[in-house]
Amino acid sequence: MIFNKIKKKLGSFSLPSFFFGVLFSGTMIGTTMLAVWPDNSQERRPLLKVVSKQLEIKAVNAAEIYPEFVCLCCGQPLDKNKICCGMAKGMIDYIDSLVAQKLSKEEIIKKTAEKYGVGAVIEEKRAEIEALLNKESKSVAPGAKLIFADAVGKEAPDFSLENLQGKKTKLSDLRGKNVVLFFNEGKMCYPACWNQIEELGKDSRFNSDQVVALSITPDQKEDWAQIAEKLPALKQANILFDSSRLVSSAYNVLSLKSSMHKGTYPGHTYVLIDKQGIIRFTYDDPTMAIQNDLIYSKIKQ
Repeated sequence: MIFNKIKKKLGSFSLPSFFFGVLFSGTMIGTTMLAVWPDNSQERRPLLKVVSKQLEIKAVNAAEIYPEFVCLCCGQPLDKNKICCGMAKGMIDYIDSLVAQKLSKEEIIKKTAEKYGVGAVIEEKRAEIEALLNKESKSVAPGAKLIFADAVGKEAPDFSLENLQGKKTKLSDLRGKNVVLFFNEGKMCYPACWNQIEELGKDSRFNSDQVVALSITPDQKEDWAQIAEKLPALKQANILFDSSRLVSSAYNVLSLKSSMHKGTYPGHTYVLIDKQGIIRFTYDDPTMAIQNDLIYSKIKQ
């Protein structure tokens, strides 16, 4: 009865013909698969080689990557046969670990620059890598770049960086407050930078509805999470992580007098931004002293 209803609906439809068509189609598909699917026969091996060649990923030699970077400490090109210091060894070990993951050359260069900063990239490729990282991370507003000596009176480049709690802090969201940026060398600068970060964190003058202080370090968040566990007072500070140095580069603080590693790390530098987002005061301090009173006096002016 059901077949009769189907036949009535489809008119000239023939059930035997339908099943024959299905069987014929399946046979044709199976025959085609057998013709192209690689097995042990000599005729089908060339196809397997072609497919394998197309899918093959070119292995990266770590020796190709090392010359793309310089040691953050010594400024020497990375060379596994001539390791200049512990920093260079750490960078080389990190590159080796990425090569072991079978990443592409481009991905290895990008990840290494993200970890150690654009200042670690050789000078002739630095601008290219900086543009790539900024395009992907969007941590700094496009085209934002200051000349530190002429920064006063200019609009502060907007940025977005992660804090110790894993949340993003965006500069433009702080409009209506005076903002103090303290660019520093981070974990390597003990005790001077640590002391200033701590003092800004516990000074109520810099943590109010009118003023906020942001300590910007070039380190990884994980590094300071461990430090803060040992020194809980640092948890009060607003620490932001600029590991790629894109923000430090935009504010032109990587090669000032206070920097002990010119071009790769900031030193001990302050930028005061008013409630409208305009830079009102800058100060680079090679003495690396605690400058709370000086900075606050500029806010009160």
